[in-house]
Order: sequence, then C-alpha cells, then structure tokens
Amino acid sequence: MTFFTILVALVIVQRLLEVMYARFNEQRMKSQGAIEAGAEHYKWIVLLHVLFFVSLTAEGSYLGGQPGPAWSMFLVVFVIAQVLRVWALASLGRFWNTKILVLPGAEKVRSGPYKWIPHPNYVVVAMEIAALPLIFGAWRTALFFSLANALLLLLVRIPAEEKALRQLKE
Repeated sequence: MTFFTILVALVIVQRLLEVMYARFNEQRMKSQGAIEAGAEHYKWIVLLHVLFFVSLTAEGSYLGGQPGPAWSMFLVVFVIAQVLRVWALASLGRFWNTKILVLPGAEKVRSGPYKWIPHPNYVVVAMEIAALPLIFGAWRTALFFSLANALLLLLVRIPAEEKALRQLKE
C-alpha cells in the first residue's frame, strides 16, 4: 500500500468513527430534549465531504499517489489540524456533533479552542480540505473544495449555527 492509500483510508475511517460518535451524541442529546437546527442543509455538507474524498481519490490516483511539491509542509498543516480537531472534539465532549443540536438549558462551551475561536472545528475542516490534497499535489481538489466548503460554511452553516445558539439564550 502506498502512503496515499494509507493516509486517505485513515482519514475516511476517522470520519466514519466521528459520524458514529456524532450519532451516539445525537441520540443522547435528543433524549434530553435537544432540538436540531439547520437540518435542511445537512445533506449538502455530507455530499460535499463525500465528493471531496471521491475527487481526492481520483485526482490523487491520476497523479500517481506520490507526495507533491512541498508535501511535508502540507503534512504538518494536516497534523496540526488533527491536533486541533481532537482538542475541539474533547472540549465539546457530549455536545460534539456533525449536526446543529441545541440543548435547552445548556451553557455554550467556552473552554479549549472555543475560548479563542468561535468555530474551531470549521477551521480544522478548512485546513484539512486544503492540506490533505496538497500533500499529493492534488491542487484542483484542494482549490475547488476549499471554495465550496467556504461558501457552504460562511453563507449557510455558520449563520444557522449562530442563530440556533442565539435561540438557546432566549
């Protein structure tokens, strides 16, 4: 197996484990009265991520799956993103989810990276979507999905999450 195959497979497995963890948290939170917000756009987020891996696999394979120019720099960015991901996930704990779930009466998490960055997990995703393909020189995937992710996050997801958090306060 090549470095490309191993790394992409590890990231896909990581995502699948995160989805399982998110579903567990979702069921527990909903049993406690959590309300889902932004459900109408969730399918677009899932589609974006699935197509990202399809594109990464296709372009990376087309390019031979070999590390690209400045690959070590992009690998460092990717590793930093993983550390930040674990920190953000651990800070949210039982509240971490891939969906927007609001639990009435719960306080907004303000520890870990949430002390300094309002949406650290979205920073992580942006870093990964840019860095992972660039490790293998797949700049087309990095560019297209970085732009698509930015548009989806900035125009749809973050406003929906902010609105849900404001309603939590009311």
